[in-house]
Amino acid sequence: MKQDPFMQRSLYPEESLLREIQRQAQLTIGLPCENPVAETRLALTPEGVALVVEEGHTVLVERGAGLPMSYTDLQYSEAGAVIVDSKAEVFASDIVLKIAPPTTDDLLLMKPGRSVFSMLQLSNFSADTLKLMASKKLNALAYELIKDEQKAFPVINTLAELEGASAISVASELMSNTAGGKGVLLGGVAGISPSEVVILGAGLAGSVAARTALALGATVKIFDHDINKLRKIQHYLGQQVFTSVIHPAVLFKALASADAVIGNLRYINGCERFMVSEELVKTMKQGAIIVDLSVDQGGCFETSECRNLSDPVYDRYGILHYCIPNISARVGRTSSMALSNIFAPMLLKIGNSGSVKQAVGESSGFRNGVYMYGGILVNRLIADYFGLPSNEIGLFLAGY
Repeated sequence: MKQDPFMQRSLYPEESLLREIQRQAQLTIGLPCENPVAETRLALTPEGVALVVEEGHTVLVERGAGLPMSYTDLQYSEAGAVIVDSKAEVFASDIVLKIAPPTTDDLLLMKPGRSVFSMLQLSNFSADTLKLMASKKLNALAYELIKDEQKAFPVINTLAELEGASAISVASELMSNTAGGKGVLLGGVAGISPSEVVILGAGLAGSVAARTALALGATVKIFDHDINKLRKIQHYLGQQVFTSVIHPAVLFKALASADAVIGNLRYINGCERFMVSEELVKTMKQGAIIVDLSVDQGGCFETSECRNLSDPVYDRYGILHYCIPNISARVGRTSSMALSNIFAPMLLKIGNSGSVKQAVGESSGFRNGVYMYGGILVNRLIADYFGLPSNEIGLFLAGY
């Protein structure tokens, strides 16, 4: 039987109309090149771009942006991205996705009222940057502050796993002769005492670092302010790790015998600050290693200096320091894949909301990551850090 052509036509317009309704709020998303000396990661991989483009959004990728993590322009183009040569064109997007915090030059390229998402990295930030954001009435979001539906911090947790494993890898390298260390194996073999690893902070990064160090055969000691975290990590790793609250006398003895110390105390959420003094660092044995994972938030050691990937290691009092705010950039491709798994769905939710400001009102977890809203600083901790005034974001949201 011959099919009625009218019936054929009646199917397609409704389907197309539904698709157009779903794609009404199209976004332009910009991925600029990062400084390869300091950063190898991007917020979206080609696979993440494909998901976003499939929903009708436009992704502009600056030429060469993916090369530090071994993704070519062709791979991004085949995923649906538009490759552009102009940095200004990328920064004119509705949403600019960066990893490193935006610089003054970056912000000057942005149009008023647009949004920039990035890591916070307070050590690479400045009050002048915040003031420029305010003058352009920009929205700014810090990845570290975003919460998911379970009230956890997905970006921090993802990077913490990478950082914990990377910290032990770095310590192991620096302890070898080839890196200027004493020629000590991180771990132990029959007949030789194992090396000692001290970890400050029993969070996820500390847990992964401890697990990795134990797997190599090292003796591990973990310190933290929070007894509940210590109890959890003891249960997780068993009796083979030593745990203690941060008691000066106990910590002094542990640092004096440590071969490697991993600093992982976080302050961004208002935790009690703690820093190992310069005098205490001097008591550590010669050739010991310090890896400070908290250097982007002030650091765990008075001797910490924020460095970058091209020059991460320096010597203070015979102690080798490794202090960069993005240690997971050592494995840029793996890190980018992990971040893209978080950001691609987040961008789709923003698209469904219609705009960044609408998404801020609808999602408390997303709202938690916003520190600049329409040019108004809305994060008290960041404001206090730079000595600037702040407001409560709820004052600017209808029905909050």
